Amino acid sequence: MAQQPIVYDAARDLVDQIAGLKPDSRTYAVRHQRDKVAAATQGSYDALFDPALAGLTLAERLLVALYASRLTPAPELAAHYRQRLADAGASAADIAVAGSGKPADAADPRLAAILEFTRKLIEKPVEGDEAALKTLPAAGVSTPAVVTLSQLIAFLSYQVRLVAGLNAMKALESRPSGPAVAPPPACTAPAAQGNTLGAVIKAHGFTNETLEWKAWLDVVDLDKATPEQIAVLEESHPKAKVSDYYLFLVHQPEILRQRSTAFNAIMYAPGGMARAERELGATVVSRVNGCVYCASVHAQRFEQLAKRNDVIAQVFEDPATAGITEREKAIARFSIQITQAPASVNADSVQALKDVGLNEAEILDLLHSDAIFAWANRLMLNLGEPVFPGD
Repeated sequence: MAQQPIVYDAARDLVDQIAGLKPDSRTYAVRHQRDKVAAATQGSYDALFDPALAGLTLAERLLVALYASRLTPAPELAAHYRQRLADAGASAADIAVAGSGKPADAADPRLAAILEFTRKLIEKPVEGDEAALKTLPAAGVSTPAVVTLSQLIAFLSYQVRLVAGLNAMKALESRPSGPAVAPPPACTAPAAQGNTLGAVIKAHGFTNETLEWKAWLDVVDLDKATPEQIAVLEESHPKAKVSDYYLFLVHQPEILRQRSTAFNAIMYAPGGMARAERELGATVVSRVNGCVYCASVHAQRFEQLAKRNDVIAQVFEDPATAGITEREKAIARFSIQITQAPASVNADSVQALKDVGLNEAEILDLLHSDAIFAWANRLMLNLGEPVFPGD
């Protein structure tokens, strides 16, 4: 049964509530300049925790959310999901398992498998390989429910980073303003010597070559797809009908609709941070997470937009030292920090971006692009594999 259309109500926006953003605050105003992202973020939350969603019970989804929030850690979100579990009447034993971080203690083998898969995707997503994924069908989780679970874990990875970044932006509001910094040009540094535009770059298993991607479980057959599935595919991407990625995710069309809306608004919206810099953040996050496919796609997009690929070679070699300009170096450092340790992101992290000339709208766009790739990488890494030219 199709889920009901989701209507955004800013007054019940969970991210605003968790981050303590009030309509009279500067961070709230900046965030809601990208209201389409805010709406799709809330819409994703609503779709993923819709009580009517089949495949995984609401209690199972909330247990995953509590466990993931505890692992990250994200205490405010963990408290939210713990309260929702109590309100939903979940068993104290199951809540204790999710709260303690010991999946093996679950009495139900299915829940143990779900939580163990969650642990891998939260802590080190590159470990969520084909063998890890196939523990789920073996535990009685259907393919559509696998899609729900994978989208849920990936969304939670996005949500905790978004909240962490907004908290840091809000914390900086109370500090006295320093002298204005003239913003340096974005992504206009000269190409590094010996680096030919359009040349293939390969390092540590990463490449800027064009790759394909193949799902490990059954995708939706277009001839048997529902009208809603077809509509969501057409909304999501021009090539969605021939992409294993979209054909797999459309097992749950409303969740895919909200995610695609958020992704497109984050990566393609005009104004704010230069699109090339958003692609740089996405590439750094993908390199840190070990997502070869995402890194290849967004390395190419950076090159197309910036007309240079020197910094991509640096990101593939060592993201911690990447950057031709001070601005790029700051973007890379922030992207690494929020990927590896979102709980450590603070006002100083945001100030470091301001010090190289990023304004608040640009910082929000970087935060969004970094956070959405916490989501994208986990789907690409954990649901299928890249296919290299000639394979």
